[in-house]
Amino acid sequence: MKTIPESHRDLLQDDKKAFAFLATVMKDGTPQLTPVWFNMQGDFILINSAEGRVKDRNIRANPAVAITIADPGDPYRYLQIRGRVIDISAQGADDHIDALAFKYTGNPKYQWRSPNQKRIKYKILAEKVDAH
Repeated sequence: MKTIPESHRDLLQDDKKAFAFLATVMKDGTPQLTPVWFNMQGDFILINSAEGRVKDRNIRANPAVAITIADPGDPYRYLQIRGRVIDISAQGADDHIDALAFKYTGNPKYQWRSPNQKRIKYKILAEKVDAH
């Protein structure tokens, strides 16, 4: 596991509304990129999605991911992280998306929840970190 440099750890804090741009690999080998909400659990990055979405299918087929997190106040200051998803779980995923909604919108509940949607939480291990 690679550690995030102290100089850029503020980008990962809950009081900073920095978006992560998550890259996954499509079945045909091409990249797919999505802006996502995230938070941290220790040194792990947590993201959330709905079961069956493109990033969910891609991660299940190939857990290798890349993430860029840009400073909302200075887009030239960013983290580039390559790693892999080490855990995929529905357990706690509804509470997790609510926590992310609070971080990014101030709403205590995720307002775009669909009744038939199953939320999934992904735990990412950083294997290579570049701070710029």
